[in-house]
Amino acid sequence: MRVALTLVLTAALASPVLAASGDDYGFVSLKNTDFIVLISFTVFIGILLYFGVPKLLGGMLDQRAQGIQAKLDEARALREEAQTLLASYKRKQMDVKEQADRIVATAKEDAEAAAEQAKADLQASITRRMAAAEDQIASAEASVVREVRDQAIMIAVAVARDVIGKQMTAANANKLIDDAIVEVEQKLH
Repeated sequence: MRVALTLVLTAALASPVLAASGDDYGFVSLKNTDFIVLISFTVFIGILLYFGVPKLLGGMLDQRAQGIQAKLDEARALREEAQTLLASYKRKQMDVKEQADRIVATAKEDAEAAAEQAKADLQASITRRMAAAEDQIASAEASVVREVRDQAIMIAVAVARDVIGKQMTAANANKLIDDAIVEVEQKLH
């Protein structure tokens, strides 16, 4: 049916060519080259149709379209996977950034606490050293006062000895010794 329709359409389209050729043989003659070309073309189309070349070409085009569609689907899947991975990495990046911010904040708080503790420790150390220095100063003052008093006592005893030695006679000395013995006896009993 198709072949017949193709022949009729070809003949109808070839009519103007016949009218223009001006040959005496007519269009349907083996001496007319246009007719020979028409027959050859029709046979060629028929052979192509007989062997199913249009179906093969259509099948090849369909296979190619399916291959392209499969590649597009794979590309979409890869794109979606890439977007999922990108979103995942962005979430991880945000989590890491938040964690880093928390670490920095904690480090700042720890540093401030350590600085406060160091200030308190330094103040306590200064207070202890001041107290130790004051104790040393008080001890040195007491030592100096004791040395001065001892020195004063020694000087007073030496002066008293000299004064008493110059004023004392043997009789006075014996009387003082006797008085001291009586006084010691009274205190002991």
